[in-house]
Amino acid sequence: MGRSSLDIFTQITREVCAFCYRIISMGLYKSWDEAFDPYILCKDDKTFGFFYLSYTPNSTNNYWIGGFQIDKEYQGMGLGTQSLKRILEFIQEMNRQCEVISLTIEKSNNHARKLYEKLGFVNQDKENQDGEIIYKLKLK
Repeated sequence: MGRSSLDIFTQITREVCAFCYRIISMGLYKSWDEAFDPYILCKDDKTFGFFYLSYTPNSTNNYWIGGFQIDKEYQGMGLGTQSLKRILEFIQEMNRQCEVISLTIEKSNNHARKLYEKLGFVNQDKENQDGEIIYKLKLK
């Protein structure tokens, strides 16, 4: 996937959007993780989605994709699949020691479930504290 067609790693920083960063961080950050990196998803200079990474640097199994969303206006164009594939590549490029990537899915979100399973995520038959289903992808 060339960066010219899909730039998904525009990191939201305090300089880019201080208010957005503060709100996102307060609402989504899990205190047991050491790092929280929010990103916007862009194509042709248009923002179409969002996700964040919550993780412990240098760990092998504490990498979580969260808040992965594609704007309704851009759904059905394959951007979710393209973006998720690129997110997985990005995590592996930036954290070579990573062996497991996790995420959660709301029980009623069958579309997301199909997408994640298509890319190799496996239902762990466990729920988080919010009743969402935990999925994991083993890389190694």
